[in-house]
Amino acid sequence: MTRRKRVVAVFTGNRAEYGLQYPILKAIETHPVLSYRLIVSGAHLDPHFGRTRAEIRRDGFKIHAEVKIEMIADTRSSTANAIGTGIVAMSRALGRIRPDILVVYADRFEGFAAVVAGTQMNIPTAHVEGGDVTAGGALDDSVRHAMTKLAHLHFTTNGEARRRILRMGEAPWRVFNVGFPAIDLISQGSYASPAELERRYELVRERPVVLFTQHSVTTQFEQAARQARPCLLAMEDLARRGVQVFVTYPNNDAGGRAIISEIEALRSKGVPNLQVHKNLGRYDYHGVLNFIGRVSGGACIGNSSSGIKETPAFQCPAVNIGSRQDGRLRAANVIDTGYTRSGIVAAFERCLADRTFLRRCRTSPNPYGRGNAGRRIAEVLARVRLDRRILTKEMTIR
Repeated sequence: MTRRKRVVAVFTGNRAEYGLQYPILKAIETHPVLSYRLIVSGAHLDPHFGRTRAEIRRDGFKIHAEVKIEMIADTRSSTANAIGTGIVAMSRALGRIRPDILVVYADRFEGFAAVVAGTQMNIPTAHVEGGDVTAGGALDDSVRHAMTKLAHLHFTTNGEARRRILRMGEAPWRVFNVGFPAIDLISQGSYASPAELERRYELVRERPVVLFTQHSVTTQFEQAARQARPCLLAMEDLARRGVQVFVTYPNNDAGGRAIISEIEALRSKGVPNLQVHKNLGRYDYHGVLNFIGRVSGGACIGNSSSGIKETPAFQCPAVNIGSRQDGRLRAANVIDTGYTRSGIVAAFERCLADRTFLRRCRTSPNPYGRGNAGRRIAEVLARVRLDRRILTKEMTIR
């Protein structure tokens, strides 16, 4: 008798998260006893932020449900309203799909809505990238830890995160340290080659490159535009010096639209050497990091977690702006600076000229592992017992 495949629902709510989930989806897709059901939501469906649903389809994945979550405006209530509508819409999607298990990633409000819906429907729920710390004024930590306490299985990207989850009272049998999924694709060389990028974006190897992404700090979203302006002025300064600058859109958090307005104002100046893209996609994004780290020199600049977690795999220098990533586990390739035009330019110049720092970028170990996270996650999803025990959350701290 043929064994029925275990149905795994995978939720994705934005472009960066999907890029990290790609190895997990591929591992589920090719596993003999697993079958995925992909639920797409958030910025994937929003034209203001690139509508990255098309990228998912180009990668060959079938979308089984679209969950519309509205972020109507940058207000204090917009995210709370989005979570509420997300829970309702997600519960309907899960009711149609009826998965055996649900997989949700990281720390965003869309994922939080998915975890609430799944756990309240008694669906065993796995959370990827719990236990991390970012104490920089965003809501990420609170949301991430809440998701951890709701979820039934945990896949961490580093040993520190696993130990933190255990100290939160989660049973050890629920927690698996698998590494950072994005490293799977990087270790396989699955990213745009320098030659592809030269053709597609007219890059020149002899001149340094900047890849810039700045998100709002969600507890300070009213300041998003004010914080973005000096950073974008620094990008303009570098571009006018001949640096090849890529500016990409932020996430669809509160404050994101204000940053987009500042980006579009910069685009309208027609600054030579400066390109604006809503979304580069995982393949090209990693390709640009590789181009910077191994070909042209330059830096990844901004406050995205990718500047902390993905740059070490390419020996790419990173300039981290502001407080959003405070407390994040990092390698030795990161320079911290504030929201000042001169400070950002000075940090970038160090990425070109500081030989000691550049040596550290090339040689420091990556704390997020060496790859194979997707396969490890799929193996656990295939073998874990989905019975009453997994749904009964126990507190191990007495």
